[in-house]
Amino acid sequence: MRQRWWWLLAVAVLSPLAALFFGSANLSLDTVWRCLVGLPVDPLDQLIFTDLRLPRVAAGVLVGAGLAIAGASLQNVTRNGLADPYLFGVVAGAGLGASVVTVLMGSALAQHPLLAGLLGWLPTATALPIAAFGGALFAVMLVQILAVTSFARSSEQLLLGGVAISLMLGSLTHFILFVGEPFAANKVLFWLMGSLARVESSHLLLLFPVVLICSAVLLLLGRHFDAMLLGDDNARTLGVDAVRLRALALVMCAALTAAVVAYCGGIGFVGLMIPHIVRRWLGVTNRTLILGCLLLGSTFLVWVDVIARSAVASQEIPIGIITSAIGSVFFLIVMRQRLA
Repeated sequence: MRQRWWWLLAVAVLSPLAALFFGSANLSLDTVWRCLVGLPVDPLDQLIFTDLRLPRVAAGVLVGAGLAIAGASLQNVTRNGLADPYLFGVVAGAGLGASVVTVLMGSALAQHPLLAGLLGWLPTATALPIAAFGGALFAVMLVQILAVTSFARSSEQLLLGGVAISLMLGSLTHFILFVGEPFAANKVLFWLMGSLARVESSHLLLLFPVVLICSAVLLLLGRHFDAMLLGDDNARTLGVDAVRLRALALVMCAALTAAVVAYCGGIGFVGLMIPHIVRRWLGVTNRTLILGCLLLGSTFLVWVDVIARSAVASQEIPIGIITSAIGSVFFLIVMRQRLA
């Protein structure tokens, strides 16, 4: 088991370094090394590395880790191995909030000077993650309502309810894109497919603390989340407030998903696949699961992004298309194992 951890750690460290060499611009080993240590290089190479390549790889690490631990926490508190921010509507809710700000708020500010005076001071970089978090929290609230009512008595029913909520919020997003300004709608439509292409260094200042804080909380409360796996009644006998702990986990899941969707769009099924693989390879306890998801999730998305920008010459495939294609097959395999 210890050998597996060392292999996973080595791959997680080396993968971002290797990914720095992939892209439309050919950067040599010497150029990448000089950029990393701060030695003088060609200004164009320095610009490509600092403003494009490095932020993108760093975003892949943070986004992959964030989505993986969001899926792991969601699966633990719902005791449903098929739980995922994408399937439970959290991604759709975050996308709805971000679409409202991008499409409707922009046109409303342009048409109403008074509204522009009241809200024009709020920068888009701040409004976008706030709206995405609000939408994700709204989706979580709807799923939580289903969980405490007769509409979802089993984990499978709760999953179907989450899919229904995802479709409903997705239809609202598509309606906003339909009635919105065409240029903004096309921009949002491509963004919803998921991509790391437009991530900037300033965006990492939000992604990093969100992933760091949520990971730290999940690790510190590891034993409490392990108790949740035994059921709410057994958790209460061990002194764990199951209701508050579940609410905390859902809020953290919403925060992680909102931060990702705000800047990278909809990237699905990462939170479904990675926790299952980590449980199979390393173990099922919460701290093992979170640490494994941090390492494997970051590695997985870094290489998916490499495929997205290298598979087709002079074009880039939206990363969400690749993760959804892989994740849908994985979902069917897990479903078959659960029904067997």
